[in-house]
Amino acid sequence: MGNLATIDIIIFLVYFVVVAGYGIWIYRKKKSAATGSKDYFLAEGSLTWWAIGASLIASNISAEQFIGMSGEGFFVGVAVAAYEWIAAIALIIIAVWFIPIYLKNKIYTMPQFLETRYNKSVSLIMAVFWLFLYVIVNLTSILYLGALAIDTLLGGDNLHIIMIGLLLMALLIGLGGMKVIGYTDVIQVAVLIIGGFATVYMALQIVDQRINGAAVGNAFAGFQTLMNEAPQHFKLMLEKPVKTTTTLAMPENLDVQKYVVLPGLAMYFAGQWIVNLNYWGCNQYITQRALGADLKTARTGILFAGFLKLFMPIIVMLPGIAAYVLYQKGHLPGFNGVKDGAYSAILGFLPTGLKGLAVAALTAAIVASLAGKVNSISTIFTLDIYKKYLKADATEIQMVRTGRWAIIIAMFVALAFTWTDVLGIGGEGGFTFIQKYTGFISPGVFAMFLLGMFWKRTTGTAALVGVILGFVLAIFFNSFAVDIFGKETWLYTAFTYEKLEKGVVHTITEIPFLINMGWSFFITIVVMILISLTGPKVNPKAFAIDSTMFKVDNRTLVLIVVTLLLLTALYVRFW
Repeated sequence: MGNLATIDIIIFLVYFVVVAGYGIWIYRKKKSAATGSKDYFLAEGSLTWWAIGASLIASNISAEQFIGMSGEGFFVGVAVAAYEWIAAIALIIIAVWFIPIYLKNKIYTMPQFLETRYNKSVSLIMAVFWLFLYVIVNLTSILYLGALAIDTLLGGDNLHIIMIGLLLMALLIGLGGMKVIGYTDVIQVAVLIIGGFATVYMALQIVDQRINGAAVGNAFAGFQTLMNEAPQHFKLMLEKPVKTTTTLAMPENLDVQKYVVLPGLAMYFAGQWIVNLNYWGCNQYITQRALGADLKTARTGILFAGFLKLFMPIIVMLPGIAAYVLYQKGHLPGFNGVKDGAYSAILGFLPTGLKGLAVAALTAAIVASLAGKVNSISTIFTLDIYKKYLKADATEIQMVRTGRWAIIIAMFVALAFTWTDVLGIGGEGGFTFIQKYTGFISPGVFAMFLLGMFWKRTTGTAALVGVILGFVLAIFFNSFAVDIFGKETWLYTAFTYEKLEKGVVHTITEIPFLINMGWSFFITIVVMILISLTGPKVNPKAFAIDSTMFKVDNRTLVLIVVTLLLLTALYVRFW
């Protein structure tokens, strides 16, 4: 395995055997009990709160976080941690207000929610949308970025073999159903956190050794060195650039590129909330872990995940900042400065033994996300398309079999798209690629869910118009608004900058995509409200909401308060 020593290979194989063995044990134990489609797709009633929380984190922290967010840490710095830290608040909102509505109405899939609240047309359109998004955007990016990182660490020239290996490992877990995924995710997240923190600790020691000349590196001294050498990388709020047009020769060009990705304080009034609330609350891939549990278990698991999210930037972002400082000081001679290579560049410093643990942690994150994603693809296809439109009289056995075939086919499609990076994931930057293209449908989807849950007047017609309008508006702001209205309006400020890719200079003019999402969402909400006002005052399909649904017990309240206090301290420190 290329650059791995024997002990590294042994550590990795131990990880593989433990995860595979535990997954097989869970699967065999499950087979002895009555197994139906809800058990296979949702692990109904069998996941504990800690398994739900761990599974949420394992499914969320994948290649786009390890590689993509570390790359943004290299490029922008701590500002990218907003995605993780705002997620903690989003998870509190989901646990307190969203999950009770799902569970009370026995919702098992997001398309089912849309059919129950609106109509079959909206449900079918979104089922197809989600399948397309999960396979073409999410599955491909996870696979490509993960395989690329491991391949780089192992010395290169094995990208396709690694892709196949990752898919086979995910297939082994994914075919076992949600119960196998949920409980193996506990091991995956343990490996992920231990390996991630070990990598960060060593990276900070290396910074102290290389920059300060310390014989034995000190992690705390290394962290202080990062703050001293790159103070601009420890600011959560990026200032809006004065110049809106820059070239490669201008120092402001880099500031513009950073602001386009993370538009400072403005993003907190725009797309940042939509990204997080839509991802954590209206996403089959995430909510599926809690939909088979009772309210108390689901709530505690989600809040536990929110608490863990506060610490994720240490694992996924800090290595990128360490790579930036080392690169600026000339201590990464083999690194070309491309941001998505930052994490792999840091892993190259790791000593024998720890490198195997780091590869295991990275593999755990990738495999857990792949398995969780294909399970969601399988669930939506089987329950919302196959059962409703292709074979209404399908038996439980036929549904489980169909779900497994859906997993296999989704894997092959993802492999086909990533084999030569057809979508250009590497050039866009992995984390930005996912956020940007997911953002095309997020405004309409979140508007539809939000009004559907909490405004009884929302109609099916408004929902259908909303999801289409949100998509059209996102494309409009991304591709046409500047040509029609110009670069500077009261709605937005567009920026023109130059970017060097593979030796070619590209001139790009764009509005920050988080601003695009904010306006797309706002306009969609207004239009949906206006359409709904023409309908009955209470839509017959509106959910009955009881205020007692949203009450939390004292233990839950303590966990919420502790999370918010820690988050406040982080923002005060790095503002």
